[in-house]
Amino acid sequence: MKITSVKQGSTAEKLGVKSGDQLLKINSKRVKDEIDFRFRVTEEDILLEFRINGKLKNFQIEKDFDDDLGIELEEFKIRSCANDCIFCFVDQNPPGMRDGMYFRDGDFRLSYLHGHYVTMTNMGNKELKRIVEQRLSPLFISVHATGVELRKKLLLYGKDDNLLSKIKYLTDNNIDLHAQIVLMPGINDGAHLIKTIEDLHHFYPRLNSLTIVPVGLTKHRDGLPVIEIVTPKYSKMMMGQLDSLNEKYQTQENRPFIFFSDEWYILSDCQLPPLTYYSPLDLIENGVGQVSKFLDDLNRDKSRFPTSFDQPREFSIVTGKLMENIFKKYVIPILSNIKNLKVNLYVIENKFYGDMVTVSGLLIGKDIINELKGKSLGESVWASYRIFNDEGTLTLDNMSIQKISEELGVPFNVSNDSVFEIFERNILG
Repeated sequence: MKITSVKQGSTAEKLGVKSGDQLLKINSKRVKDEIDFRFRVTEEDILLEFRINGKLKNFQIEKDFDDDLGIELEEFKIRSCANDCIFCFVDQNPPGMRDGMYFRDGDFRLSYLHGHYVTMTNMGNKELKRIVEQRLSPLFISVHATGVELRKKLLLYGKDDNLLSKIKYLTDNNIDLHAQIVLMPGINDGAHLIKTIEDLHHFYPRLNSLTIVPVGLTKHRDGLPVIEIVTPKYSKMMMGQLDSLNEKYQTQENRPFIFFSDEWYILSDCQLPPLTYYSPLDLIENGVGQVSKFLDDLNRDKSRFPTSFDQPREFSIVTGKLMENIFKKYVIPILSNIKNLKVNLYVIENKFYGDMVTVSGLLIGKDIINELKGKSLGESVWASYRIFNDEGTLTLDNMSIQKISEELGVPFNVSNDSVFEIFERNILG
C-alpha cells in the first residue's frame, strides 16, 4: 500500500519512511488495504516490511497497542458488484454523468466501514474467512429474496450463490448482520417475502435486523425489465402487515425485527414512529428513522429558535416531493410564529430522474435552479446536505454550492437536516 502522508515525530518518520513509500507487510502478511493495516498494526511486537526509496527494508519494532505508526495509506480499489439486478439504480442513471455514477459498489469493506448494503455474491471462502478473522462486524447485506430461482431472476447472477450458507458461516462465527430487501410489487412480495423473512429470522440474533424499502424507479429504464411502482395504495397494504409480521417474527429485545423505511409511512400517510422505536439500532443513514430523527431534533431545538427579528427577514427551504407534507405540517407552522420572519417552502420536481423519484437526496442543481429562478428567495436558500456527494462538493449533475449560489443570486446553503442550524450559523443573525 502506498503511503500518502507521514506524521511528524511518528514511529514511521523515525524509521525514515516518507510519503510515496510503500508498506508491504506486517508480520510477513501482506497489507492489502486500510482494514488489513488496522487489524495487523495493533500488535505490540511487529515486523514491518517497507519499500523505501525503491529498496526493501525490514524493521522489527516494539510499540504501544494504539500506535498506528503515524501513516496514512492510499484509498483501496473498490470491488464492483457481481450482479446485474433488474432494479439496480445505477442502470437507471441517464447518460452523460461522471463515471462514478455508473459504478456498482459490491465491496464488503465499505459495508463494514461505511454501512453500505452489498450483496454477497462475490464473497468466496477467502473473503468470508477474512471477515471472521478480522472481526468485520457488523456488515450490511442486500438480500431481496432467498429463493434460489427468484434470486437468479432478480440478480441475473446465473447460478446459486449459496446465500444462506454464507450467512450461516458468518453468524456461526459471531459476525453481526443487518439485511435489506428492495420490495417490488408482484415480484418478490407475497409468499416470496414471507419465505425470505422466515429464512433470515432463523439467523436472529446475529442477523440483527431486516429493513424493507420500496423499489426506486426512474424514467430512464429503456430496455430494462418492467417493474411496477410502489403506489400509496400498495404502501398502505404493506403497512397493514407490519405489526403482524413483527408479532410473528419477534426479537428477544423490546424492538422489532422488521423495519419499514420512512417512504412507506409517508406514502401511506401513516404516523411515523417515535425515534425510540428504532433504538438501539443506527439505520438512519439507510433511510430508517431518518424523518423521525429530523422531527425529534426539531421538537428539541424549537425552544431555541428566535421569537422575533427587529427587521423583516426572509429565507427559503427546498425539498423533494416526499417531504412536502412533513415540512408543511411540522416545520412551517413553527417558523410562521416567528415575528418578522418569512420562510418560503419550494418543492422541487425531479425532472432529471422523473416524477417517480421524490426524495430530496436525489435532487440536482439544474432542477433546483430552474424551479427557483424568478421567485422570491429572501436572503438565502437552504437544502439538505444529502443532495451533495460524500465530500459535500458536487450535486449529481456536478454543480457546486458556489455555482448554484451564482445562478440563484443568493447564497445557497446546506444543513445537516437541521432547521436550527439555519439560525445557529447566523445566516439570519
